[in-house]
Amino acid sequence: MFYPDINWFIYFKIVYFKQTQKYTGTNMESIKEIFRIGRGPSSSHTMGPSLAAKRYRERHPDVKNFKVTLFGSLALTGKGHLTDMAVEDALSPAGVEVIWKKDEKKAFHPNAMEFEVMDKGHDPDKWLVYSVGGGKIVDDSEKDASPEMIYRQKNMHDILTYYKDTGNTFWELVFETEGEEIKNYLSDVWHTMQDAIKRGLEKEGLIPGGLKLQRKAASYYIKSKSLKDHSATMSRIFAYALAVSEENASGGVVVTAPTCGSSGILPAVLKITQEQYGLSDEHIIRALATAGLISNVVKYNASISGAEVGCQGEVGTACAMAAAAAAQLAGGSPAQIEYAAEMGLEHHLGLTCDPINGLVQIPCIERNVHAAARAFDSARYSLLSDGKHFIGFDVVTKVMKETGKDLPSLYRETALGGLAIFGNKDFVDN
Repeated sequence: MFYPDINWFIYFKIVYFKQTQKYTGTNMESIKEIFRIGRGPSSSHTMGPSLAAKRYRERHPDVKNFKVTLFGSLALTGKGHLTDMAVEDALSPAGVEVIWKKDEKKAFHPNAMEFEVMDKGHDPDKWLVYSVGGGKIVDDSEKDASPEMIYRQKNMHDILTYYKDTGNTFWELVFETEGEEIKNYLSDVWHTMQDAIKRGLEKEGLIPGGLKLQRKAASYYIKSKSLKDHSATMSRIFAYALAVSEENASGGVVVTAPTCGSSGILPAVLKITQEQYGLSDEHIIRALATAGLISNVVKYNASISGAEVGCQGEVGTACAMAAAAAAQLAGGSPAQIEYAAEMGLEHHLGLTCDPINGLVQIPCIERNVHAAARAFDSARYSLLSDGKHFIGFDVVTKVMKETGKDLPSLYRETALGGLAIFGNKDFVDN
């Protein structure tokens, strides 16, 4: 019906303003910051320090001796996370003295380290830098700076509003915002994930670190072939998650999703879903885009760092990512995708980060396995619904952040509480 008395120019200006005012400014970074390719076992304790050491080495290519001081969480679990080895390798062939200051913490972030030149006649050039999660590092000159934000959305509400306004779903928002280049990046991510699964399924024997933990992925995968239906599916998920997690624990090349410690969850769910539905890699790349966007929301509004919020920020976020991806691959609506992600994070609230001996092995590897299964089930649960539910993803994200703040520090990647304090041989044997 046509209304001649309406000033249509003003009307459309108002409609346009209502649609665009929600997206003014920029809020979230590229999902490249979520998916980083590198060696395990920890994005915060291995990838980050390694990157920092490389940058410092570039500043002093001719120096023969360095001192590196690790503070707080980095010092408490650095041995188990191979932090010293990562730093020494990156500064090679120079000599490196590593100092462990477990009781000294820096205010900005629990993962702090300081580099210093030790050659006589050289400026010490002390450099304090922080490994803030997901392999990212910042120093004192950068900690107050705003990172490059490219998304106009800042939370799930904004993303779902974008869908209502445009009809475009999660992965389309990513491609629209980040351009065609992100597809190539996500293709590399998927190939790296598949390679990690393949390597992990082929290897057997002990995982290094002293816990005498045997690799299980190959055995689980072989056993899954004799099973049928749901048992076969779940056993295959177990095997794939084990494969990547065991590769990570052994220092292999993995993709942070969103961290090394949770790197087995998303690949396992993507792999089993691709097999079940016979999907192309293009579908997987779109699912990776959605998963990255989910993690971006958590990272921007809470944290993905175990040192800040415990394992709920790592495994919980990874479960949400995988659940959303699986729901999308199975034909879920945006509401169902959001519901799957919400369940994945909600049911990991309060999860502590308490690795035995500081190693990314116990309970980390099994947590990846069971979170992958939970993500798979969360997707199926949401697909049976109409997508309506009581608690939204943004609420759970906020609660996760507050829960992380309330966790005592000994439950946040310090190996001083929880399962970590019972990690002696006598307790395990009994």
